[in-house]
Amino acid sequence: MFTASPLSGSKAEQYEQLIAQCQALLHGERHRVANAANLSALLFNNLPEVNWLGFYFLEQGELIVGPFQGLPACVRIALGKGVCGTAAQTRETQLVPDVHAFPGHIACDSASQSEIVVPLIKDGALIGVLDVDSPVLNRFDDTDKAAFETIAALFCAGSD
Repeated sequence: MFTASPLSGSKAEQYEQLIAQCQALLHGERHRVANAANLSALLFNNLPEVNWLGFYFLEQGELIVGPFQGLPACVRIALGKGVCGTAAQTRETQLVPDVHAFPGHIACDSASQSEIVVPLIKDGALIGVLDVDSPVLNRFDDTDKAAFETIAALFCAGSD
């Protein structure tokens, strides 16, 4: 049975601990939805100033909401629309300090002020995105970006 440990130290050290917990949580399980559900819960409950965290999966050319933590979410997002659709279409992490300044932002939770979305790439194919929202402007930085990209890669490598 997996048990999360409290995080300590600097932001970078906390992410190192959290990434190790992600690896332990994913170990031995390959089911995509189960892994997304558990990662959503682990990350949401260990990261400060986050009001929504979850996965969208690519199905028939659009993003469909998957496991998440937070308020009810937009169910379908077209590629190229909003922060999630842009990350999926460009296959590049979108780090948005102020969502209100992002053209075409889709507001599922009106409290969200900043967002980071990491594309999920498995064997060269886009399978979805990892989306994290915060009620705080400028919540995410390059340390967060590197950590979420590592977590996304672990998820893709460990899930079918």
